[in-house]
Amino acid sequence: MPVAAVGGEVKRHDHQVALAHPDLAVATRAEVRLDGLIGLDAADLHLAHPKTAHSTRARHTARAANTKTTSVRSVTCLRKGLKPTASVSSLPMETIRLDRSDDGIVTITLDRPEKKNAINAVMWDELLETFRAIADNDEDRVVVITGAGGAFCSGADLSGGNPTGRSRHQLAAMRHVADVCIALHRIPQPTIAKVGGVAAGAGLNMALGCDLIVASDDARFSEIFARRGLTIDFGGSWLLPRLIGMHKAKELALFADIISAQEAAELGIVNRVVPATDLDKFVDDWARRLAAGPPIALAQTKRLLSNAFAVTLEQALEDEGWAQTVNFSTADTVEAMTAFLEKRDPRFSGR
Repeated sequence: MPVAAVGGEVKRHDHQVALAHPDLAVATRAEVRLDGLIGLDAADLHLAHPKTAHSTRARHTARAANTKTTSVRSVTCLRKGLKPTASVSSLPMETIRLDRSDDGIVTITLDRPEKKNAINAVMWDELLETFRAIADNDEDRVVVITGAGGAFCSGADLSGGNPTGRSRHQLAAMRHVADVCIALHRIPQPTIAKVGGVAAGAGLNMALGCDLIVASDDARFSEIFARRGLTIDFGGSWLLPRLIGMHKAKELALFADIISAQEAAELGIVNRVVPATDLDKFVDDWARRLAAGPPIALAQTKRLLSNAFAVTLEQALEDEGWAQTVNFSTADTVEAMTAFLEKRDPRFSGR
């Protein structure tokens, strides 16, 4: 992400964030076109899902002693440099959990297990606010996105008809969905999708929008749209060809088959497939390693790689030169060099 050295410190200009896609990089609400979302029901997957008797609010609790659950409202306060009041910060989000660890790992858990975490109107809003808030929070070093109840995300919940659940024109609704997709891609921190169970439709493309995907061996993936008479969306038409090539992308999108985690790995969709019992441990290890890394350098590396298919070699080299120039003005590079000479692990501060 573009940064500027000011008085020996590096400041980030969030409004200048470059997206990987040249069209998305300059997109406005009126310019983004995505077509329809669809959910995936259990009958298509032949997957059992445990019923839950708990209400949505009763499930919003912190998962470990060293983590804290934060509402979108309190994240917004942090973004604006304000200290959230106890009454505000204690308010739970309705459809997602947001857990932060002391070492900079923020975990977003889609929390509608009774619907296999299908995205409804409230979740679209909460994801948009959360993605934007994380992008502005320098204390967050790495982002993990996962789902509750044994599923990642079954796509959009269309039980209300319109994907955003509001009385608005379909195109206006899809532009709101596009805002969520763009906000995900604009997160400068490394992102990891932790996928167990089903990832389908917009849920699959949300996972593909992350920098890394780790899947359990029982995970299932599908670009399910065609089964519902819809076209691929949430950036899938742009992501898939770049990840697996045009013909394989068309195969997944046109047939809308459900593929296994192993098939997804063979296609290059996921980085790792691990036993379901090891999924949490593996992702925690990756997240800690990334959180311990140099935030400014990692954000710039992410941007350079994401832009790789949109620029020439000459432009990529120029961008690399600017990125390294910024890096050499940071305290983190000095710390890395000092730690190397002192034969110890560096302690990066993001400055």
